[in-house]
Amino acid sequence: MRVLFIASATVKIYLNILIVLHKSVNITIIVLQRKFSNEVATLTLDKTVCELFAGVGGFRIGLEKSDSSWKTVWVNQWEPSRVRQDAFECYCKHFGGYKDIYVNKDICTVDKSLIPDHNLLVGGFPCQDYSVAATGAQGIEGKKGILWWQIYDILKVKRPPFVLLENVDRLLKSPAKQRGRDFAVMLTSFWQFGYDVEWRVINAAEYGFVQRRRRVFIFAYRNDTNFRKTQSAGQPVDIINRTGFFSHTFPVKKTENAKECRLPSKSLLDVSDGFTFYFENAGVMTDGLIVSAKVEPFYNGKYEVLRDVMDRNVDSRFYLGENLDKWKYLKGAKREERVAKNGHRYFYSEGPIAFPDSVDKPARTILTSEASVNRSTHVVPDLDTKQLRLLTPDEADIIQGFPKGWTDTGMNERFRYFCMGNALVTGVVCKMGKTLNKIFSNQNL
Repeated sequence: MRVLFIASATVKIYLNILIVLHKSVNITIIVLQRKFSNEVATLTLDKTVCELFAGVGGFRIGLEKSDSSWKTVWVNQWEPSRVRQDAFECYCKHFGGYKDIYVNKDICTVDKSLIPDHNLLVGGFPCQDYSVAATGAQGIEGKKGILWWQIYDILKVKRPPFVLLENVDRLLKSPAKQRGRDFAVMLTSFWQFGYDVEWRVINAAEYGFVQRRRRVFIFAYRNDTNFRKTQSAGQPVDIINRTGFFSHTFPVKKTENAKECRLPSKSLLDVSDGFTFYFENAGVMTDGLIVSAKVEPFYNGKYEVLRDVMDRNVDSRFYLGENLDKWKYLKGAKREERVAKNGHRYFYSEGPIAFPDSVDKPARTILTSEASVNRSTHVVPDLDTKQLRLLTPDEADIIQGFPKGWTDTGMNERFRYFCMGNALVTGVVCKMGKTLNKIFSNQNL
């Protein structure tokens, strides 16, 4: 056998050796390719998503608006207290009809190994009691019905490279008697499975959106990702200030007043039994080290206000009428004596809420009770008649960043408001999606 070496110069940096066996002449040809560039080969991740607690599709709308190449491979949505599954029906109507990958059943009953592999796990889940207890030979166990443990089980089985979650901001402080315990249980869970974690409390209105909705977002990334390698090259406070996922997406004023602590161990029981820490509105956890700081937003773009999204020619049934006494009482300041069930007398106090809401400011947080006669329900002066009225369901959709009429899929109006109270601001997710696009393309932030 003869061996022939052929050198071929190109304009890259590294050396490829290609061995070709040509049977007819029994010659092995080794082609040497020299490459003379400083570029490093990169791996682009497929934009595959698993969406938990999907509601009417807020995460999906935001991601797909950032880039149409995001592909949802599995979805779970289930309303345990309802026979009608209106949110799921709405989701299916907008995203291609009923599919096997759209699962309308209790996530607790799902075999997690049957969930398709995915590179991004997303979900907005409720703030619940995340404490754990010892169970003898079986180790530890979280309370039944707590949805965090379903996420935990998926992380354990599937280990997606990236995770993006949303929750109410009180998660960072709960429970009141052991501040920070619940969030520390989450951080320890991620640490167990080989993830670093960033978090940030984001008020959508502070970055130009039309709603003052404050939520904590949690971004976790597996330790073997290229993104983690770039992050670990700097200091944790740099991640908070300028180099991290959230500081890149939602810039902040520089802070140097970070505080640190270390998780006691990877034992969830250790954390549940005794850990306390006052988590600030931003932070990072890497290898069990927590660094947290209070940050202020830095934004100089356009701000939307209510009048920018309000309807014209609104139906008269949304008007309050002449009798406003009950609304004035609900919205007003009060200090009144009340009696508890055990006979104990006490004074209840609360401050006033603007009545009516200003149309020249962003909306307050849309709650699930928006359809009711409630202190938190929006009351606005109509743009045409100047008379006081409620927000319409279409306006609630738009305030959350959904297309107008998104929830008008057969559910009653009360549940349309409820769905929006449970939703997230899709524009916030869209901005995060643009950052994820860079990470998945292996670009530097």
